[in-house]
Amino acid sequence: MGSCSLIGILITKRNSKKKILKLYQRYQNINMKIFVFTPADILWKEKRIIGLSLNKGIMRQNSFPLPHVVYNQCFNKKTETIQRLEKAIGRNKCFNKINFFNKWDIYNLLKLSNLKPYVPDTFLYNEVNVLELLEKYKVVYIKASYGSKGESVYRVELMVNGDTHISLHSMAPSHIYRKSENIQEKLDQLFGHKKYMVQQGILISQLDHRYFDIRVLVQKDIFGEWTVSAITCRVAYEHYFNTSICETIYDASEVLPQLFSSDKLNEIFAVLCEVSRKAARGTEAHLGSLGELSVDFVLDEQRKLWIIELNGKPQKNIYKDLKRYKRKIYSRPLEYAYYLSQLCDINKDF
Repeated sequence: MGSCSLIGILITKRNSKKKILKLYQRYQNINMKIFVFTPADILWKEKRIIGLSLNKGIMRQNSFPLPHVVYNQCFNKKTETIQRLEKAIGRNKCFNKINFFNKWDIYNLLKLSNLKPYVPDTFLYNEVNVLELLEKYKVVYIKASYGSKGESVYRVELMVNGDTHISLHSMAPSHIYRKSENIQEKLDQLFGHKKYMVQQGILISQLDHRYFDIRVLVQKDIFGEWTVSAITCRVAYEHYFNTSICETIYDASEVLPQLFSSDKLNEIFAVLCEVSRKAARGTEAHLGSLGELSVDFVLDEQRKLWIIELNGKPQKNIYKDLKRYKRKIYSRPLEYAYYLSQLCDINKDF
């Protein structure tokens, strides 16, 4: 399959090198050499990188020339290292340049696309009256523009008696504000100092009295095309709304037949795939070269699909018990890296 490609996997923590190398090495079967490195391992003046690789079955640190392609696995907002690498090895040779998504940016991107019907109404916290939104929707979610793993997602509900309940992770309220209190002032104390957004609360369909979402993992393949690698359902603990802290992860083909007839089931899977690929293409057009992302959906009580958010660095450890997906989710980024490396070689010939 052509000359041997040199692929670098850029990570944040030095002590994760062995684990990352082991995972990706196990699932790759293409003519390529993989090494794992951190920003601190780059010798800019020498144009070399000290990276960890597998050599005759043994993991060793070696000095490498700059790779043909870099697969960015650093999860941060700063892109200086990846921009500098791209300057050194060539445009579009680094993918997942930006993978810590700004949720507000992504919302606006989707809202302006033909995926708008799948997106709940969303507003910047500082630009709206939350009480008016509560009157309208009864439930809203307040989340940080930059947040991951459901860490800063609050559920705010206007109760029948006029009280306001605020919950974090579980349905049990962490704050209860009486109708007579200045609720906006209380909310400002919690959310006014950071970049938060307010999202329309969807009346979510439940599975055995548990909240769940549908996560679609989309990755580029060896032909450079966006393709669906996995569709799973994350089921939250009982009395919890946060599916990031989930009790169980199922293959969606085990869960969705409990909610849909066989005729409707094929249609739902087709829509999940089509919408996720469209979301990936739109996000990449906006942010630059990407190789993977996940799209999180929920179903409302009428079984309508809603996009809750996109993740630029999907957690892969959630698939550890779903063996049918494991090879695919680790091999596809390397296949895409190989595709890019071959494109680069072709471009060099011209």
